[in-house]
Amino acid sequence: MTDGTGEGTPRGLSARDEAVLAVERRSWSGPGAKERAIREQLGISPTRYYQLLNALLDDPRALAHDPGTVNRLRRVRDARRARR
Repeated sequence: MTDGTGEGTPRGLSARDEAVLAVERRSWSGPGAKERAIREQLGISPTRYYQLLNALLDDPRALAHDPGTVNRLRRVRDARRARR
């Protein structure tokens, strides 16, 4: 992606992508709280949320935007894959 000027500068994340990372950055108190927030704040299903989140983990723009969250989630994902 470029910024539209033809100079090849990568665009930042979309507002939705930033919101997905913000939801994941929070801690959640009880069962269902996160899923409820996903539906209310983002207007998408939890399944779609996790699809978007998984794609963001491989996006260098997401890593640049929120390295702590992205790296933590990559470690979790890698550990799950290793257990399979």
